Amino acid sequence: MSAERIARLRATLDRRQPDLTVVLEGVHKPHNLAAVLRSCDAVGVWQAHAVTREARTRWQVSSAVGAAKWVEVEVWEEVGAVLGSLRERGFQIWAAHLDEGARDFRSLDYTGPTAFLLGQEKLGVTAEALAAVDGSVAIPMVGLVTSLNVSVAAALLLFEAQRQRSGAGLYDAPRLPEEARTRRLFEWAWPELAAYCRRHGLPYPRLDENGDLAEPLPR
Repeated sequence: MSAERIARLRATLDRRQPDLTVVLEGVHKPHNLAAVLRSCDAVGVWQAHAVTREARTRWQVSSAVGAAKWVEVEVWEEVGAVLGSLRERGFQIWAAHLDEGARDFRSLDYTGPTAFLLGQEKLGVTAEALAAVDGSVAIPMVGLVTSLNVSVAAALLLFEAQRQRSGAGLYDAPRLPEEARTRRLFEWAWPELAAYCRRHGLPYPRLDENGDLAEPLPR
């Protein structure tokens, strides 16, 4: 592990935002999932959420995560469950959905705990999900097409949140709990060893300042 590499990993973790996330309801195309997760990584999302009941789609989510391994994805079977969990944690939830009450996505404040809900490529957000959110946001468009690809819409929403949060100083100091930062650093720096520890129920060894193992691997 080079000094530059471990420093970059630590700096990335220092900018992760535990209170900014996306919920993907029924988004099943691997290239769209992977593109959304790349945007999540780019703006510092700590954890994303995917909602699907289909085993095939759950496999596709896993494949997409492989293409964007820096963001943890929690998979849910019911959209109400994930939205309820986020609500209990104090998140405001905005659906990317064009309706009469939709607000310009640039007019809202995303510096507090925020989740963006995006729906399936063809059908959009379900009525059940819309009933559980704070409202809808729209991306103003002046062309002839009526909607954007879900990954493009997610990127616009996330980078507006990043712009606001950067101005508010939310990237200036670590915001993750120390335990979470330490654990994720080990998983990023030593992925194969982390997988070995998980398979055998072993704790992760401590790392030194250079990212090297500071103690023997538990047996």
